[in-house]
Parts: sequence; structure tokens; C-alpha cells
Amino acid sequence: MRLTPQRLAIATVLAQTGKETSAQELYERVRRKHAYIGRATVFRSLDTLVTAGLAQRLERPGHVSAYVWCEPGHHHHLICTTCRAVEDLGEEAVAPLAETISRQRGFRVDHATLDFYGECRACSSRARISVPRRRGRVRVGAASRATM
Repeated sequence: MRLTPQRLAIATVLAQTGKETSAQELYERVRRKHAYIGRATVFRSLDTLVTAGLAQRLERPGHVSAYVWCEPGHHHHLICTTCRAVEDLGEEAVAPLAETISRQRGFRVDHATLDFYGECRACSSRARISVPRRRGRVRVGAASRATM
């Protein structure tokens, strides 16, 4: 991969984002500091970064592609569907699943890429806090007492 100033700028912005981002969103962020970079350059650079293993293409609802910066080395992802944060998940977390598949199905797994979609700890905690809880006793209404 040839490292051009444009690719370097795009890779830097993607790495700093810390979340999965669409090509359009990345283009808009890149243009804030590098107005000379065109949309087609961003799309081509993302394809190059994916091929080089420095970024991974993810899927958003509606079959929209999003991208995330990847550190070298094989890993998987935890993707928060609320805040869009992406966390790397090491091979040690997935290896037992591959071993179970091999043992139960007789299938030799050569390579796996797993992306887990859900809610991160912070968003999950916020959701639990915002759900109002009823406190106190439950009152039995007159209609309920009549049947007792």
C-alpha cells in the first residue's frame, strides 16, 4: 500500500474516531481539516485500508457499510448499537467457540471474523437508570377485593 498524504489523513481521522463510521461521515470529518480531499478519495482509501487489514468493514442496519480502525493482529469486535463505540475482542474469547464447533461438528475452523452487536456497559447502565421503578406497596383495588 502506497502511503499518500490523503490516505494518511483519512487513516488518522478513522483511528481517532473510536467508533464505527460510514464513509460519508468519515468524508465529512476529513473535510473539516483537509478540504482538498474528495469523496471518491475517501471511498478508495477505505477499500485500501480494509485490504491492508488496517480497517474493517462492518454492517449497519439497512445493509449500510461502516468502517472501524483496526490495530494489527487478529481480533473480533463488540459494537454498541446505541453509541456506536467499537471495542476489540481478543481471540482468546472466541477460541472456545471454535473448539466447540470443531468437536461437535467435525469442522476445522481456519479463520473466523466475529462482530457482536449489542449495547455497551455504559449505554446499558444509562438505560437501567432511566427506567422509572415503582416503589412502595401494591394496593388492591375495590374490584379485586370483591372477588376475594
